[in-house]
Amino acid sequence: MTDLGGGPGGRPEGRRGTGADGRLRAELVGVVRGEVSFGATARALTTMDASNYRRVPLGVVAPRDADDVAAALAVCRAHGVPVVARGGGTSIAGQATGTGVVLDFTRHMNRILALDPETRTAVVQPGAVLDRLQEAAAPHGLRFGPDPSTHGRCTLGGMIGNNSCGSHSVAWGTTADNVRELTVVGAAGDTRRLGRAWQGAPDGLKALVEGELALLRTGFPELPRRISGYALDALLPERGADTARAFCGSEGTWGLLTEAVVSLVEAPRARALAVLAYPDESAAADAAAGLLGHGPLTVEGMAADLVPADAGLPRGGAWLFVETGGGSPAEARAHADTIVRAADVRDALVVTDPAGQRALWRLREDAAGTATRMPYAGDGSPPGTGRGLGAEAWPGWEDCAVPPARLGAYLRDFRALLADHGLRGTPYGHFGDGCIHVRIDFDLVSAAGVARFRRFSEEVARLVVSHGGSLSGEHGDGQARAELLPAMYGAEMVRLFERAKDLWDPDGLLNPGMLVRPHRLDENLRFAVLPKRPVDVAFGYPADGGDFSAAVRRCVGVAKCRTASAPGGAEVMCPSFRATGEEAHSTRGRARLLHEMLAGEIVTDGWRSTEVRDALDLCLSCKGCRSDCPVGVDMATYKAEFLHHHYAGRRRPAAHYALGRLPFWLAAVARTRSARLVNSLASLRPLAAAAKRLAGVAPGREIPRLAPETFGRWWSARLRERAYARERGADGPFPGSGGKTVLLWPDTFTEHLEPSVGRAAVRVLEAAGLTVLLPPETPWRHGPVGDGVTRSPLRLGPLLPRRRRRVCCGLTYVSTGQLDRARAVLRRTLDLLEPCLAVDGLPVVVLEPSCAAALRTDLPELLPGDPRAARLAAAVTTFAEALEKHAPGWTPPRLDRPATGQTHCHQHAVLGDGAERRLREAAGLTGTLAGGCCGLAGNFGFERGHEEVSRACAEEQLLPAVRTAGEGAVVLADGYSCRTQLAQLSGRRGRHLAEVLAEALDDGPWDGRSAETP
Repeated sequence: MTDLGGGPGGRPEGRRGTGADGRLRAELVGVVRGEVSFGATARALTTMDASNYRRVPLGVVAPRDADDVAAALAVCRAHGVPVVARGGGTSIAGQATGTGVVLDFTRHMNRILALDPETRTAVVQPGAVLDRLQEAAAPHGLRFGPDPSTHGRCTLGGMIGNNSCGSHSVAWGTTADNVRELTVVGAAGDTRRLGRAWQGAPDGLKALVEGELALLRTGFPELPRRISGYALDALLPERGADTARAFCGSEGTWGLLTEAVVSLVEAPRARALAVLAYPDESAAADAAAGLLGHGPLTVEGMAADLVPADAGLPRGGAWLFVETGGGSPAEARAHADTIVRAADVRDALVVTDPAGQRALWRLREDAAGTATRMPYAGDGSPPGTGRGLGAEAWPGWEDCAVPPARLGAYLRDFRALLADHGLRGTPYGHFGDGCIHVRIDFDLVSAAGVARFRRFSEEVARLVVSHGGSLSGEHGDGQARAELLPAMYGAEMVRLFERAKDLWDPDGLLNPGMLVRPHRLDENLRFAVLPKRPVDVAFGYPADGGDFSAAVRRCVGVAKCRTASAPGGAEVMCPSFRATGEEAHSTRGRARLLHEMLAGEIVTDGWRSTEVRDALDLCLSCKGCRSDCPVGVDMATYKAEFLHHHYAGRRRPAAHYALGRLPFWLAAVARTRSARLVNSLASLRPLAAAAKRLAGVAPGREIPRLAPETFGRWWSARLRERAYARERGADGPFPGSGGKTVLLWPDTFTEHLEPSVGRAAVRVLEAAGLTVLLPPETPWRHGPVGDGVTRSPLRLGPLLPRRRRRVCCGLTYVSTGQLDRARAVLRRTLDLLEPCLAVDGLPVVVLEPSCAAALRTDLPELLPGDPRAARLAAAVTTFAEALEKHAPGWTPPRLDRPATGQTHCHQHAVLGDGAERRLREAAGLTGTLAGGCCGLAGNFGFERGHEEVSRACAEEQLLPAVRTAGEGAVVLADGYSCRTQLAQLSGRRGRHLAEVLAEALDDGPWDGRSAETP
């Protein structure tokens, strides 16, 4: 196994702060008002974008304004150090990476400076995120036309640098079509304002163009998505000699953008989405061009491999998503119906509901990530071995474009070429513009696989050119395709590109190696630095062949985790980034740091790395990335893995002992029956403050009160009362007797802190006709019937506990990385439950979503070799799922009240909330629960140093939703953390759905001990 232990003497400083790099950093600090960082974290975060490439920069500068940009460039020029502009870091061809100084425009130069509805223009800074511009324009009925699928995090500067397009380009064109003027800092530090009639052009550019008019008029293919190369044809006199337009797509190699004037378009008041089904993507491509005459807003293609079976689409192997607009919903619908008739397909669907449209567009926008993880090819090779790599697919031939009428023929030839090379990929994308995206299962780990990657790239370049196409139809050439530009343009045009570059950047310091005089397409691959042998880890990583390196490289950099707000309020990922705005606290940033930890070049301490530890510190382990990340990065698991190794053999933070071992401490209090004493002591402020300091708990947090009677004691007393009633001749009927048997899981929070949730669940489950059992406290043994012991409906004989040892899901141990303890606790739990697990079809009802998620995912991944773990994970069911599946004829009581609150993040990410939504609807609880994360997240919000982020997470969705709800609204929160956060930050009491339903049940026969009796 690969050793990542790190040395005992701390981290070597390496290049940071020494020699020439130290002088460069010192001079930058002296002239730049923004941040200058040459530390390991900043450098590690910018080694990669969303491409296959990796370069290690010297340092990162976050300029505050154009003066900072010019000052930084002057220092770098004096030292001969390259400069790379970076926005959202979502470039797919490698052009947002470099070995010199990276300028991060997202931190400060990210504003919408002006918006004029009359002229339909906006003035933006390069780091402004596209969605912020769309939000500013929307109240005026306007929008920016181009909209890549990364619109929630891509920047206007990046879009201009790459000439981005997006799904609406058939209606509103490319970014270059929507740019009016640009302000750039030239390589010499001079400020230029670019526009028409040679405005801002460097000396010699006009003469160069006028000397090559014939070549410029004949050397560029005519198609809507020709992005490759420099747009020198925009400088032709008949095209207005537009230097701003020519600058678009120059990938930061001509100058550094500091401000842009862009055009806005009128947004349709209503939209409809026609979904047209075809046998395969080639048939869909053949049909796409024929729909353009009907004036659609989009003509997007999707293949079946990228669409889940339950998406509700018409039957087919591929679909066109054709969006139409109108002044009213009826007009948009009529336009869509016209397109359906014109398409003459066997099956079609028109979606007018905005929520339904958003769900379908999410499938399309997530495709860049979804396509990265494909079903295995069937060769048996796990990912990461260099053989097959069937489950991993990568960019590299991501976005070529051909004339739309040629797209079907091109795709058939493309499929044949893939087969010739033994490769797989699923095309999707902008079929109406003849532009496809595809992730291909290249083996980029082995030498043979990289050689095949090169051969295929060379051949597909020739294929694209044979169809009259462009190597890049959207994302630019970067390193991925620039080497192949001679195949498209010929040597003479490529030399013209080089001459133009030299006029703009005589010293060759602006993003060198991109577009002209490029790096080879098969060098600087980001996978080359990863360990060649598997890393010794605790979790099983079944989706990654047990390889932690493969798990880490899941992150391809599409950066959906970097959105400033959850799309539609429905997603969880990534609450810490939304609270801080820092890349290091995004899922992508943490994955990048883990990648560099495995590489060992920048982050040199392995598992002992403080850079990785500090980035993971604000990860709430919400598991939102497990479902919301298009490639299923599971940072909560990676964090637990890291903490397990980081603190191996070392002293842990106090909170790990206090909060991470909470089940142990609470069980100790229960054994001594000292809950009331503990509550009394906790109510004394000096004692409480001292206890919090000792336990590493945030001083502003209230210590939760313990229940005077645990759920287990209530249950035992209830059994004794039933036995006593039987002895007195009472035959029942007892609630739930004779129905389907379910095992109710007594999680730590229900057992010791809020037994009312368990009591309410018992009442509802029994009212639904179910027989409720609790897990035995130790392995069961036979004993005499009596003493409060009843015969089990499982027919396993009378049951008696030997001593008090309870089941536990290990959640708190997992979240603090105490994985050896977690495994021990889980093995003991499986031993205790063995008789139950031997009973087929016995559901295990778990009331706490985080505990249910731990049993479904962490348990089998920590104990992959124990078949009992898989059986228990498969048996886990939520409260609502149990009622829906095992009491299908039961009707819940009607409440007919509005509901507010939050869907638990683990419920969203792991369990799903469909059954809960249907149960609420059946009970007449109206309204939609907020998404996001409550911010408490188990131990996270209680730990010292997390208070501010914890509150910020709650303020994003949960607290506003509760504040705006009426007094009569039911505040629902199935998670103990969510209820605690609500109580401590808003004063409102959240309740589990079981409590709300139990309260509404009609009074009926009960067995002498009410479920509500404390």
